[in-house]
Amino acid sequence: MKIEKSERLKRLPPYLFKELDRQKEEVRAKGVDIIDLGVGDPDLPTPPHIIEALKQAAEDPANHQYPSYSGMDDFNAAVARWYKGRFNVDLDVGSQVVTLIGSKEGIAHIPLAFINSGDIALVPSPAYPVYHIGTQFADGKPYPMDLLKENGFLPDLEAIPAEVAEKAKMMFINYPNNPTAAVATRSFFESVVAFAKEYNVIVCHDAAYSEMSYDGFKPMSFLEVEGARSVGIEFHSLSKTYNMTGWRIGFAVGCEEVINSLGQVKSNIDSGAFQAVQIAGIAALEGDQTCIEEMRKTYQERRDILVDGLNSIGFSVEKPRATFYVWMEVPDGYTSTRLSSRLLTEAGIVSTPGNGFGAAGEGYIRIALTVNSDRTREAVERIRAVAL
Repeated sequence: MKIEKSERLKRLPPYLFKELDRQKEEVRAKGVDIIDLGVGDPDLPTPPHIIEALKQAAEDPANHQYPSYSGMDDFNAAVARWYKGRFNVDLDVGSQVVTLIGSKEGIAHIPLAFINSGDIALVPSPAYPVYHIGTQFADGKPYPMDLLKENGFLPDLEAIPAEVAEKAKMMFINYPNNPTAAVATRSFFESVVAFAKEYNVIVCHDAAYSEMSYDGFKPMSFLEVEGARSVGIEFHSLSKTYNMTGWRIGFAVGCEEVINSLGQVKSNIDSGAFQAVQIAGIAALEGDQTCIEEMRKTYQERRDILVDGLNSIGFSVEKPRATFYVWMEVPDGYTSTRLSSRLLTEAGIVSTPGNGFGAAGEGYIRIALTVNSDRTREAVERIRAVAL
C-alpha cells in the first residue's frame, strides 16, 4: 500500500522544535553534556497550590465527563476577573471568553474560522511558527511582515502594499514578542486598530508572555486600546505565567463574533479542556500571585548573567524587558544556522537559529533562559571558549 501525504503536509517545512530535538539527540548520543537553551519550556515547577487544586479536582467524578466546549463558566469568569484586575478590561463571560487547550491550539484553529482558499493572513517574520502553519492548514497564504531591528521589531504597517492589505482577512501579532523579546507601545496597538478598521482585517494578538517581564515593566493588553475589541481577540496561556506548559490550558478573549466563530470550530474538532485542569487554572488565576514575582526574579537573574556575560565576550546584546528569550545577532561571517550548529557541536549548547522563525530572522539566534543560574554561567564560559 502506498501512503501519500496531503499537499498541505508536503508544503510544510519541518516543525522547528521537532528538528531541534533531533539534532540535540544526535549530539547527546555522542556523550556530550547538553545545556538546552533552545525550546522555550520553563524549567521551574508549577506552584504547589495549583497542583493541589488539580489533585482534588481529579478525584471528583463530576470532572471525569465531557467538559463544556467553550469552557467552564467558573473558569471563564475567573479569566474575566483576572483581565479586569490586570488590565482594567471588562469582558462579558458568556460571549467574549473561550477556554483553549493551550493557546497554541486556538492559534492553530482560528484561521479555519475565517480563511478561505487563497485568502491572505498577515504574519510576522520572524515569529512563532504556528501563525504561518495554521494559515497554511486553512489553505490560506501567509504574507510576511518583517520585524526589523530598525523598527524596534514591530511590523511596518505602512510597508504592506495596499493590494495585499485589501485582500488580507487576518493579522497575527505577538507582544511581548517571541522570538525577538520586543515589546509594543500603545501607539503601535492604536495603529493596528486603525489598520484593521481601514482594511477590515481581524487581529489576533498572542499575549502569552505578558506576565514574564522585568525591571518593573508591565506589558499592556491589546484590548486596552480603544476599538480593539471591535476588530480582534487576544490569546493567552497559563503556560509561561504559572509554569504550566504541559497542562494545556489557555483562553482567548475579545470580539464576540470572532470568539463565537473560534468556538464553533473547536466544538467540531475537540471536546474541551479537562475540567480538573480548568479548576487548577482557577486556582492559578485567583490564588497567591507571589509565585509570578518569584518567577520574574529567577528569570531576571538569569537574563543578567547571560546578557552581561555575552557582552563581556564581545557581543552586543540588549537586556530584554520581557519574555525569557535573548535575541542575539550573530557575528560577522556567520549565518544563524552555522552559529547555532557550532554552539551545539563545539560547546554542547542548544540555541535556535533565527531563520527557523522566518526569513527575517536570519542573522540572529534565540537563546532561552531555561536553565538555572549556575548552568547559565557555564553556558557563557562555553561560548567564550569557542572563541567565535
